[in-house]
Amino acid sequence: MNKRVRWGMGLGKVGLVCAIGVQASWVIEAGPMVWGQDASGTRSTDKTSIKTMNHDNPFFAASKLPFQAPDFASIKPEHFASAFDAGFAQQLEQVRSIARQQDPPSFENTLVSMEKSGEILTRVSAVFFNLAGAHTNEAIQEIEREVAPKLARHSDDIYLDKPLFARVERLWSERQELKLSEEQQRLLKKTYEDFVRAGAKLSEPQQIEVRAINERISTLTTQFQNHLLAVTKERAVLVDDIAQLAGMSDGEIAAAKQSASARGQDGKYLLAITNTTRQPVLTSLKNRELRRRVWLASANRALGENAGIDNQPIVLELATLRARRARLLGYSDHASFTLENQMAGNPKAAMKMLQDLVPGVVEKVKSEAALITAAMKEDGLSGPPEAWDWEYYAEKVRAKKYQVDESAIKPYFELESVLKNGVFYTYNKLYGMEFKERTDLPVWHPTVRVFDVVGKDGKPIGLFYADYFQRDSKRGGAWMDSLVSQSRLLHQLPVVINVMNIPSPAPGEPALMSLDHVQTMFHELGHGVHGLFSAVEYPSLSGTSVPRDYVEFPSTFHEDWAIEPDILANYARHYQTAEVLPKELLDKAIAASKFNKGFDSLEYLSAALLDLGWHSLSPEEVPGDVVGFEKQLLAKFGVDLAAVPPRYRSAYFAHVWSGGYSAGYYAYLWSEVLAADAYAFMKRSGGLTSANGTLFREKVLSRGGSREVMQQYIDFRGQEPGVEALLIRRGLKD
Repeated sequence: MNKRVRWGMGLGKVGLVCAIGVQASWVIEAGPMVWGQDASGTRSTDKTSIKTMNHDNPFFAASKLPFQAPDFASIKPEHFASAFDAGFAQQLEQVRSIARQQDPPSFENTLVSMEKSGEILTRVSAVFFNLAGAHTNEAIQEIEREVAPKLARHSDDIYLDKPLFARVERLWSERQELKLSEEQQRLLKKTYEDFVRAGAKLSEPQQIEVRAINERISTLTTQFQNHLLAVTKERAVLVDDIAQLAGMSDGEIAAAKQSASARGQDGKYLLAITNTTRQPVLTSLKNRELRRRVWLASANRALGENAGIDNQPIVLELATLRARRARLLGYSDHASFTLENQMAGNPKAAMKMLQDLVPGVVEKVKSEAALITAAMKEDGLSGPPEAWDWEYYAEKVRAKKYQVDESAIKPYFELESVLKNGVFYTYNKLYGMEFKERTDLPVWHPTVRVFDVVGKDGKPIGLFYADYFQRDSKRGGAWMDSLVSQSRLLHQLPVVINVMNIPSPAPGEPALMSLDHVQTMFHELGHGVHGLFSAVEYPSLSGTSVPRDYVEFPSTFHEDWAIEPDILANYARHYQTAEVLPKELLDKAIAASKFNKGFDSLEYLSAALLDLGWHSLSPEEVPGDVVGFEKQLLAKFGVDLAAVPPRYRSAYFAHVWSGGYSAGYYAYLWSEVLAADAYAFMKRSGGLTSANGTLFREKVLSRGGSREVMQQYIDFRGQEPGVEALLIRRGLKD
C-alpha cells in the first residue's frame, strides 16, 4: 500500500501505506494545514521558533548524507517537537510572504515559491511519520498526539489564507493566457482545487467550523491508529500447551515461544494478531478450539470486549465529523467529496463496480463452501464451515485437489533468495536497474537494509530502504513511503522505503515466506519504483502523488511477475538443498493459487462496501451502534456470509479511519482492473523485456501526477482498460 500524507502544495510531504490486503497506514486528515489560531481563526507566526531551534538539531538543515538520507544515528525523540515548531513557523512566514508581496501573481512568484516552502517541516515529517509507523515508542506516540492537531491547524492556516487564495484564484482565472506547460497546468489545477476543497470559498464562520472539525479529526485518527498498535498486544493469544500448536512448523513454534519469552511468558507460546480479520496461522492449526480463539481475538478486537480497547466511539465520531465537513463544503456526504477528484468520479460509480461483482463472487464462494464442507465431513464435522474453519479446510482442499500445501512450498521461498533472485531480478530485467547493498548509512532498526539503486547507464536513481520483519514497535500491514521525494525543482533524487511484517524467524533459522508475502514484496517495490522513477519538476506532483484509485495500479501490476514460471525458477530454491522448486510442484502451486478466490474477493468486497456505506451517510444518518450498522449493511448488499467476514471490521479498519483511504478502499479493485489489463497486454507483447519495461517506465512510472492518469494509461496501453483480465485474475472466469 502506498503511504503518503502531503502537506498541501509542496508544503512538505510525508508518506502513507499498502499491500495485497494487508495494509495499514497513518494520515493527518485535515484537508489542507495550520499552526496556531485564535478565536477569529488566525494566528500570527511564531518567528522566534526558527531562530531558537538548535543548529545541532539534525532537521535544521538538509542531511549531508548521500541523497539527503536522514541521519538516523543522530536523530533523537527530543529533536522532533522543536523541529515541528520551527517547521510550522518557517513555512507560515514563507507562505505569508508570498501572499503579501506587491508584485502581481505569476506562476513563478506564487506556485513555484509555494513548492519551495516548508523545508524543515518536510524533513521532520518524513522521518517522524516513518518512525511512528515502523518503529514507534511511547515518546513518539506522545509527540504524535501533540503534533496531530497542530498539523491540522497549520494546514488550515495556509489553505484558508485569503490573500494567498486570491493569488491562486487569479492565476486560475487567467490560466488560458499563461501559456503553461502540461505539468504546470496540472500543478495549477491541483493547487486551486486543494484550496477550494479545503474551504477557501467558505464564509468566515464556516471556515472556523471547518478548522475545528479538522483539528478534532486529526486527533481522532491518531488515537485510532495508536489504539490499533496497542490492541495487537492486547489480543495476542497465549498458549500453554505445545500440543495445541499441532500443524504449525517447528520454526513457527520456535518463533511463538520466543515471542512469549519476550513478554515474560517463558515456556509458553504467543500467537500474534495481524491487521486483517483472517490470520495466517488459521491455515495450519489443527486444534479447532484454538482456531476459534484466534479468530475471535482478531474479529472482535477494539470493540471494548471484556473492558478492552474500544474504537467504536472514535468510528462514530469520525463518521459524523466527516459528514459534517462534507456538508459545509457543499457535498451530500464524505464519499461524494472524496471521490470527486478520483478516477471513479462519484460514489455511484464505485458502488456499481462493487455491486456488479457480488452475484458472481457469492456463487463462487458457495462452490468453494461445498468443497470445504465435504472436507470437514472427512474429519467428522457436520454443518457449514465457521469462519475459523474456512482457511484451515481451504488448505486441505487445496492440498488434496492440487496435491500441494503451503508448508511444502515455504522452504522454497527463503527471503534472501526471494528478494535478490526474484524481486531484484525481475525489476532488473524490466528496467535495467540494480540494487547494491550498502552498510555505511544509519537506519532506524538493526534489521533495516539499505540499497543504492543504479540505472543501466550506471547513473544513480535513488536510495531504497527495506524493513521487512514484524516487531512490537511496528504497525501492522505493509507499505511504501518516501523519506525524500524526487523533484527537479529541488534537485532531489528519491529515497524510498518498503515496510512489511514478515514473522521473524527463530535465531539461526532462515526466514521462510508464504506466497502471499512473496507477492506483497513484489507489490511494495512496485510502489517503490513509482517513487524511484519519478521524473517531474514539482514535488507536489512527484512519484505516487496520484489519485487513490490509480496509485495501486503500478504496484498491483508487479505482483503477478512473482508467479511467472521463468522468474519462479530463478528464485524459488529450497533453502537447505538449493533444489529448484520442481516443475510439477510449481504447476500445482500456480493452479492452487487460483483456488479460494471467491473467499478472497468477497472479504474484500464486504470491506469496500462497508467503507462506502459509512462514508455515504449524512450527519443525521450516522448510527449509534457500530456492530448493528455492519450487520445491516452487509445484509443489504447480500454479502453477509458468516464464514466469510469482511477483511476489516469497522473497529480496526485502519485504511479508512486513520490511513487516508476513507471512501477509497474500493480503489484496490479499481486499480486492479488497470493492473490486470496492463499485465495481460505486456504478456502478449513479449513479457519480461526491457522494451516493455521502458514503455511502462516512460508512460506511467515517471509521470507522477504531471499528466491526467487515464491519459497515462492510454499512452502506455493504447486504449482504456477492459475488465476481462480482472475476472480471469480473480478466478471468476476461465
